Amino acid sequence: MSSVPEGQFRRTPVPPVTRGDRRTVLLTRDGVRIEALYEPCTAGPSDTAIVLAHGFTGAVDRPAVRRAAGVFAHRAAVITFSFRGHGRSGGRSTVGNSEVFDLEAAVAWARALGHSRVVTVGFSMGGSVVLRQAALCASEASAYEGRTDARVDAVAAVSAPARWYYRGTAPMRRLHWVVTRPLGRLVGRVGFGTRIHTEDWDPVPLSPVEAVPMIAPIPLLIVHGDRDPYFPLDHPRMLAGASGGAAELWIEPGMGHAENAAGPGLLERVADWLTSR
Repeated sequence: MSSVPEGQFRRTPVPPVTRGDRRTVLLTRDGVRIEALYEPCTAGPSDTAIVLAHGFTGAVDRPAVRRAAGVFAHRAAVITFSFRGHGRSGGRSTVGNSEVFDLEAAVAWARALGHSRVVTVGFSMGGSVVLRQAALCASEASAYEGRTDARVDAVAAVSAPARWYYRGTAPMRRLHWVVTRPLGRLVGRVGFGTRIHTEDWDPVPLSPVEAVPMIAPIPLLIVHGDRDPYFPLDHPRMLAGASGGAAELWIEPGMGHAENAAGPGLLERVADWLTSR
């Protein structure tokens, strides 16, 4: 799963929007078209926009994504989008590598819509992407030539992996089969509507745990369920430990994995944390 050279990304130009839902297509820096949806804050105009990054096999219109966006919209404007290879977006999924370009385009769109604060929340694969995107923006100022439209003001990663190639649980072994085998990719495309890249990562991208130390001083929240069937608790603890005490860690009793397991109460607390930092 090859990465592209660092540099500016492109996006579909859109005028500032202050009210009303809006769907658009964003163009990433490597030329992939990404479907995106803007929803204003239901409580009134908000300076803050929450950009939601879904998990693997998710999409803008999946019920769990819509439910999370509905909760977040009580406190801020919300942008949801489908990662490459998902939903009606173009391209193929690289399972967290080039997806940082998709998130960048969504963050920049939030800035173009007039929001002075843009925060990100990611679930599972999306959690790894929000960590890496924040770290790369913070560490590559020269590549951005002074631009600030892709930078974020706070980050929350929910059910995120700490390291790549983890196969320690049965669900992750099944996921690796889907991603790496031709029959598995067929199942992903037909069964889950997810088109997956056929190439291996080259080079291997920065891992989430390597990204975390680069994020400070941006506020960082790590959220994980103690019944997550994909990633055990050493993953969130490793991420929090890598922050050197800068990250806030929430271990949620009884919670499973990602957006499908995040109840309204947790989503409200995450939204409160993101909008208060």
